Amino acid sequence: MSVQAIGSTALAAVSEVKVVVNGTAITSGDIAKRMAFLRLQHQKPDMKTAEEQLVDETLKRQEIARVKMSVSKEDVDAAFARFATGNKLTPQQMSQILDRAGVGADHFKGFIAVQMSWPRLVNARYGAAGKMSNADLVARMMENKQKPVVTEYILQQIIFVIPPAKKNALTAKRKSEAEASRGKYPGCDQAKTFAATMRDVSVRDLGRMLAPEIPEDWRPLVEQAKGSTTTTRVTDKGVEYLAICSQRQVNDDQAAAMAFREEDLNKAKADKSAPPENENSKKYLDELRKKAQIIYQ
Repeated sequence: MSVQAIGSTALAAVSEVKVVVNGTAITSGDIAKRMAFLRLQHQKPDMKTAEEQLVDETLKRQEIARVKMSVSKEDVDAAFARFATGNKLTPQQMSQILDRAGVGADHFKGFIAVQMSWPRLVNARYGAAGKMSNADLVARMMENKQKPVVTEYILQQIIFVIPPAKKNALTAKRKSEAEASRGKYPGCDQAKTFAATMRDVSVRDLGRMLAPEIPEDWRPLVEQAKGSTTTTRVTDKGVEYLAICSQRQVNDDQAAAMAFREEDLNKAKADKSAPPENENSKKYLDELRKKAQIIYQ
């Protein structure tokens, strides 16, 4: 989507409910914003298209909330800022343009949150279906002459917990505490004893993870880590960092299959002619639609 100065778009003064999805209302105001968003993307601002996009988005958002796999507000704000920078704008300028266009920053950020969170659900549910058969793996290794080498990590997750109701008040303080603790981190064997000396800090053993298995929002932090811990991130649980208990290079069959799988996914992402959602995503959404109560007014 390219951004350019656009004249103001008048929205209806009073929004009326147009669709109810499992009890969640989609209003004429929501649809008007989505039509304006389609216009920004140089697509036909068709009312039915906007309405159906919002139905799909609502179903995805409800499922994301049900399984508790939403990205954090901070992740969304960071993505919004990156998008603004990519268009040579500040986030404030970006918000002003979206407001003038009749979209609004909140509508766009809601769209970003779903776009970032939904692939996690699809991968969590259907990831196993993407595993290579032994025959496919052997064929790829023959083609490549050798097995790819992948970094294997043993990881721990350290969480400085923040209750949702206190997130605004405590985030800066907890972030400072988490950063300070990194310099005193005693190693994975002593981590739980170390955490017990602090208030509301939990340690979760993630165990063995190959580099392609690490979630995309954590992977750069792990790869760029200096020492035994990553930098901190604010998430929906609180302030977190990962501890790297050990790492080594491996080239076993599991690592090879995962490396080939990631290579295929990256090629698919780079293919601009590919459909925006893969088959598993469509299957998942179709299933949600079949089970949903969708009432058009």
